[in-house]
Amino acid sequence: MTREEQLLAAMVDAVDTLVDDFDLIDFLHQLCDRCNELLDVSAVGVMLADPSGGLQLIAASDEHTRLLELFAIQADEGPCVECHRDGAARFNISLRSPDETAAFPLFAERARQAGFATTHALPMHLRRKAVGALNLFDSREQKLSDADARVAQALADVATIAILQHRSVVHGNIERAQLRAALSSRIVIEQAKGIMAERWQATLDEAFDALRRHARSHRQSLAGLCKQLIDGSLDSSTVQRP
Repeated sequence: MTREEQLLAAMVDAVDTLVDDFDLIDFLHQLCDRCNELLDVSAVGVMLADPSGGLQLIAASDEHTRLLELFAIQADEGPCVECHRDGAARFNISLRSPDETAAFPLFAERARQAGFATTHALPMHLRRKAVGALNLFDSREQKLSDADARVAQALADVATIAILQHRSVVHGNIERAQLRAALSSRIVIEQAKGIMAERWQATLDEAFDALRRHARSHRQSLAGLCKQLIDGSLDSSTVQRP
């Protein structure tokens, strides 16, 4: 697809929040894929604020990024954490520069160990309140252009609109319940990933991709599929190996 077609596809994904079987977790992983394609970055992570105001990891494009984002939350440092706190975007941070990473040295060291050289953090805004943050990582010392920065923020805004619209349509004023449901789904998905990766002797990323493909091809929610695999109501052999 052309860049314009990819942007349109991202907008269409957001409109799909109006359908009854909208899957928030899968949507956010699709957002990660769109960011990778459109912005030519290596990895993407999405964090949302929980009812107490703390950040929770909801989606990541790969296992290395998931672990890095979890570390950022545990250590309470990193550009994504700061972005959520003050609502300001941060672009073109060199993870190899002591000056640029002085505020989050532990995160920067862990990010370098994961193979990343540059990072960007963008707020997910509801009016003046940041409800989450989008984190971009690149294995190269490569800066985002002004045009790409605008596209990145547009994707973060699309994700915010989609999340809030879904909450409104499905639950009305029930923001906390929606986030709890998303976090609960995330736990179930991680358990299923581990089970299938062990069974197949595959990586967690390969297992996750296989589960996503199976859920989509059978028009089933990703969390629902994972619950069935865990409780044994679905034969795991029906899921195609990666």
